[in-house]
Order: sequence, then C-alpha cells, then structure tokens
Amino acid sequence: MSSDKVVALPSAISSLGSEVRQLRRARQLTLKQLSEEAGISLSHVSAIERGVSKPSVDVLQTIASALSVTPDWFFARRAGAGPMEQAFVVRAQNRRALNTLYGQDVAELGYTDHLLSSSIGGQFYMGMAVYAPHSERPDDPLQKHEGEEHGLVLEGELEMQIGDEFITLRAGDSYSFDARIPHHARNRTDQVCRLIWAVSPVVIPKDVVATQPSNRETSS
Repeated sequence: MSSDKVVALPSAISSLGSEVRQLRRARQLTLKQLSEEAGISLSHVSAIERGVSKPSVDVLQTIASALSVTPDWFFARRAGAGPMEQAFVVRAQNRRALNTLYGQDVAELGYTDHLLSSSIGGQFYMGMAVYAPHSERPDDPLQKHEGEEHGLVLEGELEMQIGDEFITLRAGDSYSFDARIPHHARNRTDQVCRLIWAVSPVVIPKDVVATQPSNRETSS
C-alpha cells in the first residue's frame, strides 16, 4: 500500500491533502480533471494534495464543490492519544456519512450509510448500512460494478437479491459475491436492519451509486 493512502498523518494540512487525493481518486478524476472542474491551477491542486500548501477557505470550498461534498468531509474527526490512533481508529460518534458522497439522502437511497473505515484510500472500504422498516431503493434498484461485496447482518432481517435469486439474511448471516452480478437489498420487516459491509474497489462516482463503472486510469 503506497504511502499516500492509509498512513499516520503528522499534521492537519497533510491530512487535508490526503483526504482530497483519496476522494479525487474515488471519484475517478485525474489531477488535471479536478483542476479544470475547480478552475484552480494544476500546480496548486497538486501542492494541496501533497500537503505543502494550505488552501484558503474559498479554494477549499471550490474543490469540495467540484468533488460534490461539503468542505467538512476533508476534516475527519480523529481524536486520540497518538498518531496511530488518530489515523486508524474511528470512534462511533465520529463516523462520516456516506450518503453525502453518494449524493443521495435516505429517501433516494433507501438506507443510511456510514463509513467505518478510517480512510477511503485503500483497496476496499467498509461501512454500516441501516435499513429502516420496509425500506429499499425506490428507483432502479439493481446494482452492479467491478470488484467484490461482503456483508454481515448485525441486527434484523434483510432480503438480498443476487442475480435472479432472493435470499433472506438474519442476524449473524454473512455473504460475499462478485459485484458484477446484479444485486439489491431490502428490508421487508417491521424491525430495523443493520448491516456491516465491505466493497472493493473504492469507486464512488459523483452523484452515482447505483451503477458504478469499471475502474479507469485515476493516477495523477
């Protein structure tokens, strides 16, 4: 794993630059593409990502807008006694909402999603989905993308559709499958369902979560 991914970060400015880089890559944008979308020079964006330049409030707002988030996404709360804890541990109260990255609220997505991983800079990312009673994605429910999906039901009951097959999962049940197979999940019960999931690769296109495209070149 390269040093610009999941690492113990020595300062707030380095952390900010790393967060910008991680999200840019998850959005499948090159440095040049982000520079053009944000209207900021390529050298300035590169310096921010490398942690050698501190962006102004206006510049950070512009970059955040180009990546379809609010600036607070880049400031993950990483309290802890030491740099390893600050970099790698996510306290329950500090989880970041993934619905923000998807550009879809619970009504559009069908569930709430929170990031459990300390970073989206690795080979996969892990989260917790909470399905309210009788909830599912209202439109175009079937998803497919490159990579793998893994999950563990912590609480409640979830109906998974994998291909043409419908499978009922209960607390303690888990799954893993090739994410190129069309799939969907719904909660048909009167109880909340909580699901821990892990997905690879880390590809989160802007405003699109239902059908993630294959990876394309994302390096700067």
